[in-house]
Amino acid sequence: MFRLFKHYVPHAVVWLALLEFAALFASANAAWALYAHIAGFDAGDFGDRWLPLTTFAVANSLAMMATGMYGAEALRSMKFATARLLAAVSLGVIFLSVVGFLLPTATLWRVNSFYAMGLAIAALFLIRLALTQSAGADAFKRRILVLGAGARAARLRALAEAPGSGIDVVGFVAMTGNERTVAEAVPREAIANLSDHVVALRAGEVVLAMEERRNALPLADLLRVKTTGVHVNDIASFIERETGRVDLATTNPSVLIFSDGFSAGQRISKVGKRLFDIVASLIVLVIGLPLALIAALAVKLDSKGPVLYRQPRVGLFGEPYNILKIRSMRTDAEAAGKAVWAAENDPRITRVGHIIRKLRIDELPQLWCVLKGEMSFVGPRPERPSFVDELERQLPYYAERHMVKPGLTGWAQINYPYGASVEDARVKLEYDLYYAKNYSPFLDLLILLQTVRVVLWPEGAR
Repeated sequence: MFRLFKHYVPHAVVWLALLEFAALFASANAAWALYAHIAGFDAGDFGDRWLPLTTFAVANSLAMMATGMYGAEALRSMKFATARLLAAVSLGVIFLSVVGFLLPTATLWRVNSFYAMGLAIAALFLIRLALTQSAGADAFKRRILVLGAGARAARLRALAEAPGSGIDVVGFVAMTGNERTVAEAVPREAIANLSDHVVALRAGEVVLAMEERRNALPLADLLRVKTTGVHVNDIASFIERETGRVDLATTNPSVLIFSDGFSAGQRISKVGKRLFDIVASLIVLVIGLPLALIAALAVKLDSKGPVLYRQPRVGLFGEPYNILKIRSMRTDAEAAGKAVWAAENDPRITRVGHIIRKLRIDELPQLWCVLKGEMSFVGPRPERPSFVDELERQLPYYAERHMVKPGLTGWAQINYPYGASVEDARVKLEYDLYYAKNYSPFLDLLILLQTVRVVLWPEGAR
């Protein structure tokens, strides 16, 4: 896998994205020539049009990321990929149309983009169809050999069998006689040479998943495996890479202390993130103000009570602050005075509340908190003090999520629905720790793009 700014991306996905970027560029170039022929003007030299062609390709590539075109489901389902492709190219063309409207000199881009859209859809459809018919989802899977046959090894088997998995476990090796959870595991003593066994299985990676490493870690064998060009990884790092979560079940303090990460406090990163928060908040406030006003009027007409409400939350370094939201629940939602977890199809949500929560319009007033510096655009979602007290007692490392500013959207929000229990909070904590550990502007960009997917297809909203 490629590691781009601390975030892992499968090699096959990177090459597919580059291939489709080239297809988008070529489609825009062909559309330019076609439109020039129809309109009767000289298409000019390539140097005169490389900027609009690149703009078209970049805009649509970002739109494809935003709509989930490189997610597991889009890579294995042609029907799913086609639906997202149409949405992605439409978003890209809308963006270019806005550019053409704002910049009179770019009017030609706007007109040409409609021709390019048709060619791009055809080209991208053919690429995905050829990929599906020739290799299918297996083209994106990596072959691994697991050393271990206990509960940890069984966890990796379950991970490989999950829908959309990017790994294929080609074998298990029982390193001790005490590991009996995985019945099909081959005993270590039955293998004459571990490195030859790895080569015979065509494994690209060996994952250490022994329950007890003392006297079971074959250092000489692993060194030989490593020198043959096969990656060797421990289970905690492997699961983090594959799932985008810091797995609490296999992680211990030493793993977090000695691993690469938790560098979000670097001065340049903090300054850049703060500047982005200010500029982006002002832009979204201006654009979203009409929506917020319409939502406020609808809330007022739909139910009695205030339009806005304040609620205490826990922010950076555990400091409390108040968030502002457009009210989406009844005023008696917590009549007993005790904080209650949000639930799926929560009966406390009003009719208007269902709509504004799906579209995230109720979050717009929190931009004021971002401007004040209490929140960031991207970060772990802030929790209420009573929930934090409870979760810190039950979940390890929960306090560490407060080492970065809370955000309007985050890695957990785009990968998991609203938490409605301690177990949900545990999974979201694993995503939050991954974000805190692997923060980079690149990861923030991915989260912002994927937030578009959650808004358009709100599978994570409640």
